[in-house]
Amino acid sequence: MIHSLDISGIQYEVPNELGDYIAKKIGRLDKFLPRHARKTATADVKIKSVTHDHKALFEVEAIMSVPDKTILAKESADDPRAAIDAIETKLQTQFKKYKQQLLPHVGRRNYFVRNATRLASANSRDA
Repeated sequence: MIHSLDISGIQYEVPNELGDYIAKKIGRLDKFLPRHARKTATADVKIKSVTHDHKALFEVEAIMSVPDKTILAKESADDPRAAIDAIETKLQTQFKKYKQQLLPHVGRRNYFVRNATRLASANSRDA
């Protein structure tokens, strides 16, 4: 779980059950972070209620602070839960990219050496 999670509403009072839903969805994203970033990761979620063309919309913005980077995701939908679900998937992909950039690429160690010796031994048996 992300330890520091701040949920606030702009022109909107966030119900307790929605706050719990946000904490559940955003809080479990730490499994996509590298281990060293899990301790210092913070999240700030803002929900804003807007009216567009006589239709009520909810704009949800999540700002995640991880070491050396700030990750931002925005989404708007008719239902705040739908916007939170969309933000969760956006943050997952951004965390995967962050983790991929951060971790060194190991590659396939000794792949060619092992295959070369295997081929050499196979050729010597055939001859």
